[in-house]
Amino acid sequence: MSEHYFSQHPQSKSSPQKWRSELLGSYFTFESDYGVFSKNEVDYGSRLLIERFVEPAVVGDFLDLGCGYGPIGIAVAQCYPNRHVTLADINERAIALARKNTHHNHVNNADVVLSDRFNNLKGRSFAAILTNPPIRAGKTIVHQMLEESHNALLDNGCLWVVIQKKQGAPSATEKLKKIFGNVNVMARSKGYYILQAIK
Repeated sequence: MSEHYFSQHPQSKSSPQKWRSELLGSYFTFESDYGVFSKNEVDYGSRLLIERFVEPAVVGDFLDLGCGYGPIGIAVAQCYPNRHVTLADINERAIALARKNTHHNHVNNADVVLSDRFNNLKGRSFAAILTNPPIRAGKTIVHQMLEESHNALLDNGCLWVVIQKKQGAPSATEKLKKIFGNVNVMARSKGYYILQAIK
């Protein structure tokens, strides 16, 4: 069976790589590795999501769902120090890296949780959920993540999703309309869509 970045136990050889990246006007040090999404740089979709995210009025925590090595959650946590940000992923190697990266970047208002979607987040609610979903996991999984995110949001909380047009943005838009009753296209760039839905 081929391995993907959403595998729980990556078997690929570890060869970590570090780099610096500017996000929201601040510099971050990130470490990533084989078996984790985007090994050498902050990918364009995640960068666009970070740049376009707007803090909701609702009081509460934020969630980076499918965090990988953590760029979205870490950048958002540093930008909004009064919010607590949870980073969650199914991939054990990604989780280890996200923990290292929160430490590298001196982020104190975040925690990192190993979780298959919301399995280890039961009972928790969030003011905002941000996700660059694992498209290769398939449409069924991605749409389940959208449904479960609705359930985990506080009233008036918002879900932010980055997805490429060719990888399912139109169907994700329709799914969000069905679940939330609303969807806003907050940005379009290089084939990527930033979608926002409010509970």
